[in-house]
Amino acid sequence: MSLNKVMLIGNVGQDPEIRYLEGNAKVAQFRLATTERYKDRASGENRESTEWHTIVAWRNSADVVERFVKKGTQVFVEGRLRTREWTDQTGGKRRSTEIMVDNLQLLGRRSDNPGAQDGGYAAPAPAPAPQYRPQPAPPQAPQVPQEPISLDLDGSQEDDLPF
Repeated sequence: MSLNKVMLIGNVGQDPEIRYLEGNAKVAQFRLATTERYKDRASGENRESTEWHTIVAWRNSADVVERFVKKGTQVFVEGRLRTREWTDQTGGKRRSTEIMVDNLQLLGRRSDNPGAQDGGYAAPAPAPAPQYRPQPAPPQAPQVPQEPISLDLDGSQEDDLPF
């Protein structure tokens, strides 16, 4: 069994690049910044570390990216890692890791989202968390009356155990 799953929330660093491939397949690519903020234990100063990710969306997800995602848009991306290798113009081997989009949701308020102009895109509301509903206990089998157990404490009866 294996699992290849990535979930990111971040801000788009530049306007997406949209391409059309043969067969009219649409692909969108953009860079996403995720920032981790923490307090340095040694100095007590607040620090931040930013990672940049290359996001690739195909077909319907690429349509959403083309229409609504712009530089500065905050998005939630769920997808999987893909690593590609190629040879550059100088003959050197190159490698890049990308996130292939399975699910994309726009986050933040419309006024904060540069891609939400002209009506924008309202990301679907997240599904409500499942509510715990106690289930009634399963009906119990009727109790069969048992014969009373007699204990022979004085050892007058012989043991019926086979050993």
